[in-house]
Amino acid sequence: MLVLRTVQPTDLPQLQRLARESLVGVTSLPDDSARLRDRIVDASTSLDQNAECPGPQNYFFVLEDQADGRLVGCSEIVATAGFSEPFYSLRNRPFTSASRELNIEHGVPALSLCHDLNGHTLLRGFHIDSALVRTPHSELLSRARLLFIAAHAQRFADAVISEIVGFSSDDGQSPFWDAVGKHFFDLPYVEAERLCGLESRSFLAHLMPQYPIYVPMLPQAAQDCIGRIHPDGQEAFDILEREGFETTSYVDLFDGGPTLQARTGDIRSIAQSQTALVSPVSSIDARGRYLVSNDALGHYRAIVADLDYRAGQPVGLDCEMCQALQVTEGSNVRLIAL
Repeated sequence: MLVLRTVQPTDLPQLQRLARESLVGVTSLPDDSARLRDRIVDASTSLDQNAECPGPQNYFFVLEDQADGRLVGCSEIVATAGFSEPFYSLRNRPFTSASRELNIEHGVPALSLCHDLNGHTLLRGFHIDSALVRTPHSELLSRARLLFIAAHAQRFADAVISEIVGFSSDDGQSPFWDAVGKHFFDLPYVEAERLCGLESRSFLAHLMPQYPIYVPMLPQAAQDCIGRIHPDGQEAFDILEREGFETTSYVDLFDGGPTLQARTGDIRSIAQSQTALVSPVSSIDARGRYLVSNDALGHYRAIVADLDYRAGQPVGLDCEMCQALQVTEGSNVRLIAL
């Protein structure tokens, strides 16, 4: 059975392996033991805090195969983007110019550096083993974060965002970066993303142009990358889109990938998830497949389970499910249909 759980210090070696396998552009998963160790410590500290409102906390989850202890994925929630330093994006909106004498008004799409998305809760760090792509466990890895938010709503903002990795070629070339960022840093895209993962995007954003970049003046290949998703990022996009997230006018600073946003209370797995009391059973006549979580904080767990569940009644879980979720008879669990 695959179980999503909170990260532990002993996960560090396997997290480094996942970082090496992750898609370029997933900067929240750096291939650096010191940075990953800091991320684990921050996540553990966040779970120990009695947070009554969104703050600097981050919540790091891993997907573990209980049969052999191997980690096959990870994902993360940042409670407040831009809490400690500005969360930079590029705003893609028309810049309107007008001439009263000539009776002409014209709008030109332009990219402007901004930190409008400060204060939103951020979903990031989604990475799953290639063998599990487009399976229910991809849904688990992404959507269990939303069940966690539902269970601990006071810790998160009223809106949630997620940046989807933008297009780059198989050899790590980004037409958008080459047309925009490279002129200001003289760094290849892969190196810029690596530095962003090791440090932060702020020091790079400080060198970006402070004036609008007119989209029609960019090479066509770069224009085509604005809002374009890397093929390997499509699943992350699709899952969140089904949850009710919508594409915004904001794109990633480095590769032009899209940013998704949703009101927290409108997200499907938050708005439609239900709670039930556990009733241990020896066997289940399954009638549907669900994501199930235990609603805990430090010992949060979530699984995919085939159940016979009826709203308003206790839910039958077998011994393996109860052990995976660390629940017993009468414990409270949260469910959402796949």
